[in-house]
Amino acid sequence: MQTTTLSFANLHNHGDLFANVFRARKQSFIIQKNWDRPQTEEMEFDQYDTPMSRWVAIHELGQVYAGVRLTPTTARCGVYSYMIKDAQAGLLGSSIPQDLLYENAPVEAGTWEASRLFVDHSTPQAKRRHVHRHLVTEMSASARALGATKLVALVAASWERWLLPTGLEAQAIGREMWIDDGYFQCVSINLAQKMH
Repeated sequence: MQTTTLSFANLHNHGDLFANVFRARKQSFIIQKNWDRPQTEEMEFDQYDTPMSRWVAIHELGQVYAGVRLTPTTARCGVYSYMIKDAQAGLLGSSIPQDLLYENAPVEAGTWEASRLFVDHSTPQAKRRHVHRHLVTEMSASARALGATKLVALVAASWERWLLPTGLEAQAIGREMWIDDGYFQCVSINLAQKMH
């Protein structure tokens, strides 16, 4: 299994991988979850897929097993910044409640958002936990390499079950809420290197 962190600057070095991430996202979010999201040419995308973002892909022989998008909380593109902040500001309509956070969404150079986190539904159950753990580890490593000391994410409310065993410090920063097909919650993940 390979891990690649994609950007607009390096995607030309990775063949179809960038497009395959968006195809896997369509499979995960539009086909499997039946979410109403933008799509074209068998790919799911949104307004946050800009040159400011990075995409971590777990893949092997052309198949994308998992992925996540990383976006700095300082990002700006037209009226948009990053998904959690824009949801809180009411820019996303009713798809995500405005009261998703206990406090104002952060806008800090060392804080990035992790979004569109998925593990492909066809990943065998025996391999799924390994893929998920690998994704979280690589997401953290990539974010640190980008200068992040903290991640914020809107994830399944079962986050403690799959996030805490990786050894990361995380805490809820918003209430549990029903969105589309399940319960979700905003979390903050501490990426600061621990001093020993």
